[in-house]
Amino acid sequence: MNIILVLIPVTLLVVGVGVALFFWAVNHQQFDDLDSPGIVPLLEDDPDQGARAGMRASSEATDAVDETTDRVDPPPPRA
Repeated sequence: MNIILVLIPVTLLVVGVGVALFFWAVNHQQFDDLDSPGIVPLLEDDPDQGARAGMRASSEATDAVDETTDRVDPPPPRA
């Protein structure tokens, strides 16, 4: 029966800490957006990201070809 004299204050302390943590979380905007974090892993990657990477690789390849050739095409003759 004496254990109740210990358990009641310990329980009240745990409940008090829980309530304090809840209010801290609310004040620091932890509960503002509850839907987006669960959806983010399900979203697909940016479809333009692959196209941009491909264009960058092709432009680097043409730059490499242009740097290796010293040929300059003359302008077409005028008639």
